[in-house]
Parts: sequence; structure tokens; C-alpha cells
Amino acid sequence: MSDIAVFNGPNLASLGIREPAIYGETTSVELESKLKQWCMQAGFGAVFGQFDSEGQLVAAVNKASLNCEALIINPGGLSHTSVAVLDAMRAFKGPVVEVHISQIHKREPYRHRLLTAGGAGVVVSGAGIYGYFSAIDIVRELLRR
Repeated sequence: MSDIAVFNGPNLASLGIREPAIYGETTSVELESKLKQWCMQAGFGAVFGQFDSEGQLVAAVNKASLNCEALIINPGGLSHTSVAVLDAMRAFKGPVVEVHISQIHKREPYRHRLLTAGGAGVVVSGAGIYGYFSAIDIVRELLRR
């Protein structure tokens, strides 16, 4: 069974608490539990991580590139600013899917630009937490090719 990495950036540990009208009421612990089950059904193991600092996220992506078949990442606010996260995503050896819970184009103008999207083969935005489940399905299809 291959592992996929599912990584979240800053503030995503606050899911279910921070701005539930935007991010929903599912907590990060609940989401991880649901995603583990979905990964198992898709034939994957999963490595989860949530990182509030840019350096930690970059290091985790680089490490996962050595051990995981694919990367699903929600860089959070770093999506708009981090060349370092972008470079780590580009260096990842396998499919990369970037997920955003909210529909970024319906939010503040500074959120419309996703610098890190240049390191992803696919971007899922606006599907709520279901974007993560879609990303797992997308990864499964990409790895079959």
C-alpha cells in the first residue's frame, strides 16, 4: 500500500472553530479521521501533518517526497506568498494536488492569487472539506496512468 501525504498549512488546526461560515464545522481531528478512512478505501496509507510555520511545511514536503507517492496540500495563507512552499511542491516526486476549502475567488482580492498553484498539477477550491476527498480520488486516477 502506497502512502500519500496530506498536509495543511497555518491556521488549519483551527478548523471547526475559526470562521465556520467559511471553513465549516468539521474539526481538523474529525477531518483527519474521515480522510484516513477514505484513503484506506482508495488503497492508500496516509501521512498527515499540519504546520504553522513555512519552514516546517517545506521540510515536511521535502521529506514526504522521499516516502510518499503523492501530495495533497492546503498551504493556507502561505498559498499567496511562499516561494519556498512552491519550490518544495515543484520538487515533489509524484502528483501534487492543492486544496482550498473556500472558494478563493469569492473572497478578498489578495486571496485570488495562488502562488503555490504553480507547483500543483491540480487545484481544488470551494468544495469545502470535500475537496480533500476529491483530491484523494484525483490522486488515485493520476497514479493509475
